[in-house]
Amino acid sequence: MNVKVLKEAWLAEAAEAHIHGWDFSHIHHRYTEETDLPWDYEQLIQHYRKDTDKLLDIDTGGGEFLLALKHPYANTSCTEEYDPNVRLCQETLLPLGIDFRRGTAKQLPFSDAAFDMVINRHGDLCASELYRVLKPGGLFISEQVGENNDRELVELLLPGTLKPFHGLNLHDQSQVFEQAGFTILQAEEAYRPIRFFDVGALVWFACILEWEFPGFTVERCMDRLLEAQRILEKDGEIIGSIHRYLLIVRK
Repeated sequence: MNVKVLKEAWLAEAAEAHIHGWDFSHIHHRYTEETDLPWDYEQLIQHYRKDTDKLLDIDTGGGEFLLALKHPYANTSCTEEYDPNVRLCQETLLPLGIDFRRGTAKQLPFSDAAFDMVINRHGDLCASELYRVLKPGGLFISEQVGENNDRELVELLLPGTLKPFHGLNLHDQSQVFEQAGFTILQAEEAYRPIRFFDVGALVWFACILEWEFPGFTVERCMDRLLEAQRILEKDGEIIGSIHRYLLIVRK
């Protein structure tokens, strides 16, 4: 284990830690996750979606997933609040005729009862705002990241770090949506492995997910990164677990 060489490589990974939209291609083939969830989010949306629906995607990222749905652009709206992604959406989605607006989940920039379907994958939620913008009988379909996501990896690099989002689990969020007036049609929760095949990929990942790994830097966490390297050399991979839950609800 050449510590100097490893540190230089990890610092280089940290310097590369920026993304275009929500694009993890920088570490493709160097890690795996979400390969065996018990549901297919896109398939569920396509099952319920009709071309005539007014559809809203909240926290769309760069719009990559939204475009993959091939919903008629004239019936498609989306929001995003992260500045680099806002610019990307303005450049790519607006010219298509998609109604893109900067906005937050707690204050959606749309009128009451405007949508037949609202979708949200891994974005912020506000049940009362969702209820407001959905038409009667409208659907909300969401796959969310749970409060226990990546906890083993966080504990490896930053021992003792508190969870950033308490209450993000299926039980608590089901109650929130029921109290907001929704009927739950489908609710599932899953824990699945996330695997890293080199520590540099984990460094990049930790820098990108700064809300999960607060204060992470290569310099600060060098001892823990070396421990991760020892685990990698012993086991051939570094394993954590992702936490996901699915909600499909009707107004």
